[in-house]
Amino acid sequence: MATAATSRGFTMPFNLRLRRADVATLNDKNGVLEMRRKKRRLLTSDWGVVKCCCSDSVVPIRMATGSGNNVEKCEDWRFDMKKSQNSQVVRAPAMRFASPQPRFISKQDKFFPRCSPRNSGPQSRDSPPKRDTGIANEKDWGISLLNENVNESGTNEDGSTWYRESGEDLGENGYRCRWTRMGGQSNDGTSEWKETWWEKSDWTGYKELGVEKSGRNAEGDSWWETWREVLHQDEWSNLARIERSAQKQAKSGTENAGWYENWWEKYDAKGWTEKGAHKYGRLNEQSWWEKWGEHYDGRGSVLKWTDKWAETELGTKWGDKWEEKFFAGIGSRQGETWHVSPRGERWSRTWGEEHFGNSKVHKYGKSTTGESWDIVVDEETYYE
Repeated sequence: MATAATSRGFTMPFNLRLRRADVATLNDKNGVLEMRRKKRRLLTSDWGVVKCCCSDSVVPIRMATGSGNNVEKCEDWRFDMKKSQNSQVVRAPAMRFASPQPRFISKQDKFFPRCSPRNSGPQSRDSPPKRDTGIANEKDWGISLLNENVNESGTNEDGSTWYRESGEDLGENGYRCRWTRMGGQSNDGTSEWKETWWEKSDWTGYKELGVEKSGRNAEGDSWWETWREVLHQDEWSNLARIERSAQKQAKSGTENAGWYENWWEKYDAKGWTEKGAHKYGRLNEQSWWEKWGEHYDGRGSVLKWTDKWAETELGTKWGDKWEEKFFAGIGSRQGETWHVSPRGERWSRTWGEEHFGNSKVHKYGKSTTGESWDIVVDEETYYE
């Protein structure tokens, strides 16, 4: 039995119990979310307050909220570490799903005109998205879902029109979806753009952020993109999972050119991770493809692979692919580079490496032109 002082100046008894629990932590390292589970000895009381008996504090999930300029801020999906060295008890905050909060509020104006005064219309997006090499998180997109039902439209000084509407849908099991739709077009109708933003949640702990955009401009360029970030509990393993995905595509209106990308990332609380992407592009007479993937089993095993190839309308083809597998410093790499002429003549070079974990590496390979090698060298093994 112990007592605790309250803000009103008197003490009251409460019961303490010691138990073991699994605690899942989530770290953000260079843009990659990592979750780890640790065995903790937790101190609980009749108040429902919790304190770790080890050096770390309990790591709750917190959904931050904020307001300013009548616009809700973006949400940080993260685990917030609250540490208390002077107090005897730390109360675990309740999980909430609310509007996001941007990391740099002072840079809010750079995001989108939805942060502008209420009666001003959103600006036209008349250029296609740029290709990138990753999936941006919600803070970088400047998500701002309005906290009230809105249905408004207007005409700008240049004659272009715009509209903006938002609402909330409710369903069974605490389902809640807040959404915002906006769009517009130029005075002559040659340019048009649309956007839809949403955030979803329910009583199971499911949370989702997403957006879909599309548009076209006076030059005939058109584009479409969408992305989602989901936090949920796997129904089979009961592990927390994070999944991110994005699709982007664009097409030129002045030449035979376009590109498409599909990205995904998946994580669970035991360290299992999967990443991958499929890409396709075309520029006049040349087309190219790229696929890659990464798989981590959470116990030290790593698999990575890449496959790229291209071709021209004349029949020339070429490509490169490789794969690597490692566990505890022992593993292998292998790959192939190849080329096919318009007449069907094929050239290729294959290669491989065996890493034994003792600073010895066996390297071998051959080509269709008679090259070959088979050696063992002293070389340190490096892999992520």
